[in-house]
Amino acid sequence: MALFQRLFFAVLLAGLISGAAMTALQQWRVVPLIVAAEAFEGEEAAPAAHSHDAATPAHSHDADEWMPADGLERTAFTVATGLFAALGFAFVLSAVSVLTGFEVTVRNGVVWGLAGFAVFQLAPAFGLPPELPGMPAADVVARQIWWWGTALATATAIYGMAKFRNAAAVVIGIVLIVVPHVIGAPQPAEHASGVPAPLAAAFAANSLAVGLGFWLLLGTAYGYAVDRLGQRSAKAVTA
Repeated sequence: MALFQRLFFAVLLAGLISGAAMTALQQWRVVPLIVAAEAFEGEEAAPAAHSHDAATPAHSHDADEWMPADGLERTAFTVATGLFAALGFAFVLSAVSVLTGFEVTVRNGVVWGLAGFAVFQLAPAFGLPPELPGMPAADVVARQIWWWGTALATATAIYGMAKFRNAAAVVIGIVLIVVPHVIGAPQPAEHASGVPAPLAAAFAANSLAVGLGFWLLLGTAYGYAVDRLGQRSAKAVTA
């Protein structure tokens, strides 16, 4: 019971710290790019909305579709989403540590962070880079299947290489990492987009940079929290 409480509080602490940092970085480096892309999306949609060609569907939003208003409301929802996502990833990190038997400490927290970044962001981004609003995309279900398959294959490869540490594990791991990209991610039928290429490239780069910072902080913060809470538990037992 004491171990569960220690891990739970470590998850909360690490998740809140890394989530707060991530949302701050997103507001600084990512959100302005999304807003800029939405402006291009609106300009692209305007002619279609006034078109009289019945074969050309107008770009419109469902009347029942809800979106947070710009300003404080949108920022609040972005922050809340970031914090919940960070807590979710912190629970995943803790669960993987317990199930695999690899302990997360303040010394190896950076390594755990790099592994999480590689699994959940870097590897999938090779086939499905972060996309701005208005950019063409393939079928959602197909993309999700490929994304999860890539993440699972990468995670299995990293675990195998860390567990067995031999040439066979390295070879199998490399194969697992490469296979999803040989298969290829689902691609849209058309690649034309009203979003300028430099803006899309900046968004992908900034999203990955923020993701890297988040994972490095999450791994380090979780390892530090586990160490500190473990030391307190040991002192309490000794007393």
